[in-house]
Amino acid sequence: MQVARHVVCAVSGGVDSAVAALLLRRRGYQVTGVFMKNWDSLDEHGVCTADRDCEDAYRVCRILDIPFRQVSYAKEYWNDVFSDFLNEYEKGRTPNPDIVCNKHIKFRCFFNYAVDNLGADAVATGHYARTSLEDEEVFQQKHIKRPEGLFRNRFEVRNAVKLLQAADSFKDQTFFLSQVPQEALRRTLFPLGELTKDFVKKIAAENRLHHVLQKKESMGICFIGKRNFENFILEYLQPRPGRFISIEDNKVLGTHKGWFLYTLGQRANIGGLREPWYVVDKDGAKGDVLVAPRTDHPALYRDLLRTGRVHWIAEEPPAALVRDKMMECHFRFRHQMALVRRVLQRGRVPGQREDPTSGAVRLHTAEGPENVQRGQG
Repeated sequence: MQVARHVVCAVSGGVDSAVAALLLRRRGYQVTGVFMKNWDSLDEHGVCTADRDCEDAYRVCRILDIPFRQVSYAKEYWNDVFSDFLNEYEKGRTPNPDIVCNKHIKFRCFFNYAVDNLGADAVATGHYARTSLEDEEVFQQKHIKRPEGLFRNRFEVRNAVKLLQAADSFKDQTFFLSQVPQEALRRTLFPLGELTKDFVKKIAAENRLHHVLQKKESMGICFIGKRNFENFILEYLQPRPGRFISIEDNKVLGTHKGWFLYTLGQRANIGGLREPWYVVDKDGAKGDVLVAPRTDHPALYRDLLRTGRVHWIAEEPPAALVRDKMMECHFRFRHQMALVRRVLQRGRVPGQREDPTSGAVRLHTAEGPENVQRGQG
């Protein structure tokens, strides 16, 4: 008699992870639920939301009759996610901590814990995503430790697993999984990949999971919650007062508490002005934020974006890009932004040697140049 496959499922106290664990049980797997506590935060009533979520996750496991574990990655989250978040803001960039959390916490710390400590044959999450492997193919994958450092990219991965969009295009979360390492992706199941959100809610309602079904869906950055974003950031970064300056006539329109608080393309709430103005550029040396009126202002558009080191899910750049130094692709820089066809061009950053994993990236349509509006990303 074949022993049931052991799948360790991340449970967050929400409806998606609860239904993911339920579906794994239905497939006949031995399932263990693991709750990750990554941040200690209080809501507006002084209640620790992580403790409340942990209780909900524990109750899910009780209902499903599966073992429950709790782990804390607060230290790792601070070092790898939150510190990176603050450093990026100080440099004037807008990071996405959800992407970084998935890369370092869920698909490194949690993955290693599940495999090394709990003996998992595979891990699972409640993300709306799919891979190119069927369940049985996932269980056949061997856990091979990739070398770190200089020779990492020379480590060949045969038949790399692909990350695929979910059937529910509106809920698709592959944007947030875009930096998941290949070694974790090949041993991950996404039970909700073929389902819609409405159907997931229906399953929860039919299986006594009403306590998670009634919860509001978590949105935004977990460690900020409902707090004012500017006030939160200024608890950790020193204010750097500066000016809002019109891109059209260099007129000073108002003042702000820090140029790093603003993202290219976002609306700048300038006190005393009724009409909307949008961030075009930032001058870190002077502390000025340059703004333009109207969302269709020419200064808000660019036909060239540059990137640093690229994370290839397959661990190697596509052959077409290596051969031709350009390739057609679909592009987005925000979750739920419509995918647009662009040409990715490999280039050299001035002052640096050419690197196949980084450099200048030119974005234009296959037919010719086309401006891309700058927006929050």
